[in-house]
Amino acid sequence: MKKKNIEKTNVMRILEQHKINYTSYCYIDSGVISGIDVAVVLNQNPEQVFKTLVTAGNSNINYVFLVPVNQGLDLKKAAKSVGEKNISMIKSKDLLPLTGYIHGGCSPIGMKKQFKTVIDLSAMNFDTIIFSGGKIGYQVETSLDGLKKVISFDLADIREAP
Repeated sequence: MKKKNIEKTNVMRILEQHKINYTSYCYIDSGVISGIDVAVVLNQNPEQVFKTLVTAGNSNINYVFLVPVNQGLDLKKAAKSVGEKNISMIKSKDLLPLTGYIHGGCSPIGMKKQFKTVIDLSAMNFDTIIFSGGKIGYQVETSLDGLKKVISFDLADIREAP
């Protein structure tokens, strides 16, 4: 089911503009919805496939977190990582106006504005990580070093304990 370069998304264009090596995956018409299903369809390790989560802190500042698709975001750890007392997930209906992305197609690259972004420390276990290509049905894979050339992010332990 893994296909390369079916259609270029804005995320892919941004990576190319910055001359960052990446691999694109397309899983359109696969019927998958969950991140774990995406990892299975792409024949990838769910620990290496990350979901992009958008939150709001008590201060009304928004934050972006990336955690493996088979893990949940620990809201307390996440809040601590950005210096907030508490954070909460934003409502799905608020995602598009805030980020320019819809639920299921949200990428840390190419949002309407750059939000403070934190990626779970486990990403360091891999040469590359896979995350949304900015559109439902598309994923991109690149290194943390490559990603760092496009967005600013911190690494922290933000996932729920197993």
